[in-house]
This record gives sequence, structure tokens and C-alpha cells, in this order.
Amino acid sequence: MGPVRPFKRRKKVADKKVVDHNVLHSSSAIVASSLGSQPRPLDWWDEFSHRISGTLSLSKDSKSFESVFRISRKTFDYICSLVKEDMMSRQSSFCDISGKPLSLNDQVAVALRRLSSGESLSIIGDTFGMSQSTVSHITWRFVEAMEERGLHHLNWPSTEAELEQIKSKFKKIRGLPNCCGAIDITHVVMTLPTTDPSNNVWLDQEKNYSMVLQAIVDPDMRFRDVIAGWPGSLSDAIVLRSSGFFRLSEEGNRLNGKKVNISKGTEIREYIIGDAGFPLLPWLFTPYQGKGLSVLQLEFNKRHAATRMVAQIALARLKEMWRIINGVMWMPDKNRLPRIVLVCCLLHNILIDLEDDVVDEMPLSHHHDTSYHRQNSDSFDQSALVTRDELKLYLTGKLPP
Repeated sequence: MGPVRPFKRRKKVADKKVVDHNVLHSSSAIVASSLGSQPRPLDWWDEFSHRISGTLSLSKDSKSFESVFRISRKTFDYICSLVKEDMMSRQSSFCDISGKPLSLNDQVAVALRRLSSGESLSIIGDTFGMSQSTVSHITWRFVEAMEERGLHHLNWPSTEAELEQIKSKFKKIRGLPNCCGAIDITHVVMTLPTTDPSNNVWLDQEKNYSMVLQAIVDPDMRFRDVIAGWPGSLSDAIVLRSSGFFRLSEEGNRLNGKKVNISKGTEIREYIIGDAGFPLLPWLFTPYQGKGLSVLQLEFNKRHAATRMVAQIALARLKEMWRIINGVMWMPDKNRLPRIVLVCCLLHNILIDLEDDVVDEMPLSHHHDTSYHRQNSDSFDQSALVTRDELKLYLTGKLPP
């Protein structure tokens, strides 16, 4: 299977749907009757939490919804409303080990725990009282439903006003004008059989088997464009050139909006920024490389690094929140893995779009590929060299008015 490119939707998806809580709501008061007080109706979580067993049940936080699933109940209910139609449209016989049918909420809970904890199928099954096969099938059905129903949470800005807001926020970081995004790449590390020569294509520069995720991020750390699925043996530059974003930008169908005058006769087009592993292009500015850089070049690099930090933090948060793609995956299905990565990116954006408090509670680490050395690309466009120098002078106040 080729890399996942979430740019085209299979069908139109409504941005707003009524949330189906699939619960018996708690009563706000106890209604008295001549026969005594009525029992308080159970919320779905009150009942589901009693199923938790294994090591998770020993944790003091096992009865806290947010601790188990690492998202708010509001976000959980919204996700249920997104996938309800697709997950419940097909007949299924998903049951726990006691034979009790699993509700929509039950299934979404299982899938989210699998994606967020990264725990094995056996541990998830033991935790919620169901077979490994049931956990696997539920998780994959959830992934398929999210692909179909959640893609509207990951898109390139569709209006000029939205893009202008992004540019304004980027400029407030360290002054870069007309910047539309920060690009970075991370690796999903895998364990694969070393005896199979065909697996060598997945062997990256750090001698790990890995799959690549390329992401373009906005100032709010929201993913705006992603591509997953290319083998780790490919350089960052090759992955970029193989992406749909590269093709759209080269053809003038992306980053083709208003130019900004930074001095008389000097304009800066729309662009994104990336580290030295990417080529220097008219629409992609990278830092100055080499020894003996001038004071102005070093200042440009500082501003550039501080601005592109949002992409590093976003990828670090993605891996920290959705731990199924963190660490080392044991012999994953390489055809399904890109789709799992995409769904993790969608869930990452949903947390931001719904302003889930869990986002604010996460650490601001920017280390997402801790064992990887930075790549360097010596590819550049001559006109981009000139434009980057002009931008350097503008940022340091040396460009004539």
C-alpha cells in the first residue's frame, strides 16, 4: 500500500453532528416517592469502569475517565458521534467474555485505549474482559470509521481569512512574515524479521526499521497536511519530493496567495519552513548551514528555529498522546500502519479543535525522534538563496526601506 495522503474526501462530511451520548444520564436530584428514594441511574462510565481488571485496575486512577483514556468526556462523546453511523451500520457480534454485547461507547473506549496506551492486544483484552481478536477487530473498525468521518479535521486552510490568521500567529513568534506552516518528519519504529531481505527498504540511517510521517503544522500545533507510509530508508528530501504537497506547490496550486512587501521592490511569497534536511526552495525556507556563519545568518537561524519549533512539539505530543506509534511496534501490518498513523493525527487535531484541557496539561517537549541525527540536504534553488538573504536582512532590520 502506498503512503496515505489525506487530501481528498471520499464523501462530504458534515462538520457538526448531534452527539449521541449512548448513556443513561445521571439524575441531578433524587426524586422522593411514597415508596422511598429512586436509585440513581448509572452513567455508561459508572458501569464500564467496573469491568476494568488487570494491572490498570490496581492504579489509583483506574476509576477516572480522563486517566484511563487521556481525553475529556466531551471529546469522547464527540468522537462517538463521528463514528456511530459507520461503526453501527454493519452487523457485528462483538461481545465481552461473558457474552454481553458491546455498545458503541464500549467499542470506542476499547479502540481509544489501544491507540492511546500502545498496550498489546492481550493487555487491552485482559483489562476490559474480551478476546484479543475482539480488540483487534474493534480497533480496525474504528480506524476505518475515523478515516471516513474525521478527515474534515485535517485540511489546508480553505479561506484567505483563515490563512491570514495563521500567518499572523507565525509572525508573532519571531517575526517571520507570510509564513504558512512548519514542516518536519518523524519515524515510527518497527521490529521486522531480519531474515527477510525485502525488509531492508525499511532500514533507516539509524539502523532501525521505520516508517516515515511527514507533517506540516500551523502555529496552534494543528496538523494541516500529512503523509505517512514511506520507508525509513528514504531521506527527508526524497519524502518531500514524493508528496502531494510538493507537487501542488511546484505547480502553483498551493502557497500561491498574497505576497507581502518587506521593502520597496522586495516581495515575499507564501512559504513554509523546515530544517536542514529539506531542500531550500522558493516556497520552503531552511536555515543557513556550515561553519563561520555571519551574525545576521545566525540571527536568522535563531528566529527560524524558534518558529519551526511548533512542528517539533506537535510531533512529540502526537507520539506521547497516541503511544501506539511511539516506541517500537512489534511486526505491524505495513499496509494498515499508515492509516493508523493518519487516524492518530486526526485525533490529535480533534483535541485541539475541541479545546480539550488535556492539550494544556501535556509537556512542551520537542523531542520526537530522540535517537535520530539531523539530516542535511545540499539541494537548493538559486532564486530561493536570494529571497532568503532578503528575508534575513528584513528580520535583522538591515533591509533598506
